[in-house]
Amino acid sequence: EVQLVESGGGLVQPGGSLRLSCAASGFSFSNYGMSWVRQAPGKGLEWVSSISAGGSISRYLDSVKGRFTISRDNAKNTLYLQMNSLNTEDTAMYYCAKAWLSSSGPRGQGTQVTVSS
Repeated sequence: EVQLVESGGGLVQPGGSLRLSCAASGFSFSNYGMSWVRQAPGKGLEWVSSISAGGSISRYLDSVKGRFTISRDNAKNTLYLQMNSLNTEDTAMYYCAKAWLSSSGPRGQGTQVTVSS
């Protein structure tokens, strides 16, 4: 059974940073591309970023390029999202997903990111 557990969210001021983590289990993590997706209040799921199985290829939503960095540690079965220069439009529930360039696929329970002064 695929299990994904996100952590690291919180309340941060505009311009601040957060690092999200996702602990994966129940599948061969190093064999799969992974993604971060988010859902803002009252909106649908939005794909944010993906990373290839080996970590050499990454892709980003245009609005987060240059601010967010996706990475993974296959030895620890963990996915990360470093978020810098956060703004209020980044406020959302963030999920990691067993998916490549998509917001579909198994997801965790999510971690809330709130950007507010």
